[in-house]
Amino acid sequence: MKARDKRRGIVLVHTGEGKGKSSSAFGVAFRAAGWGMKVCVIQFIKGKWKTGEERAAKQFDNIEWHALGDGFTWDTKNPEQDIKTSREIWDLCKEKVRSHEFDMVVFDEINYCTGYGWISGEEIAAFIRDEKPDWMHMILTGRNAAPEVVEIADTVTEMTMVKHAFQNDILATQGIEF
Repeated sequence: MKARDKRRGIVLVHTGEGKGKSSSAFGVAFRAAGWGMKVCVIQFIKGKWKTGEERAAKQFDNIEWHALGDGFTWDTKNPEQDIKTSREIWDLCKEKVRSHEFDMVVFDEINYCTGYGWISGEEIAAFIRDEKPDWMHMILTGRNAAPEVVEIADTVTEMTMVKHAFQNDILATQGIEF
């Protein structure tokens, strides 16, 4: 593994309407862990869902996993609670970055929070610009990435949906979506 003093951390953003944003981020996280990097994954939406990616991460002793959130916020009955929860999760994200313990952090589905106006894109971009260590890799996923976050990122990928199983009444499938 390249020493921190010789590494330039990359900021990746995976956004768009298509499938694969989180899956791609987890693939990169597993790759980094395979090289011995210490990784922290913080999920904003999944909450109590049991997922295959979290189960797989437990096979690594250098991945710390936090599945947080109140579930799928587009079905919310309590937007004030969702805002409060998202702000608390964002505080945890900042704490993990400031700890300098991790070589890579993944903020899964954080872009939804900017899309809903719960955390501003400028706040996230300012934190990345001012506080992310130069050597730390960071991945932010979710639809509706804020323009400020896109601007500060090194690599931005927009997933485009061409076709989705849900359109044919096929619900979230184990091993594919979770």
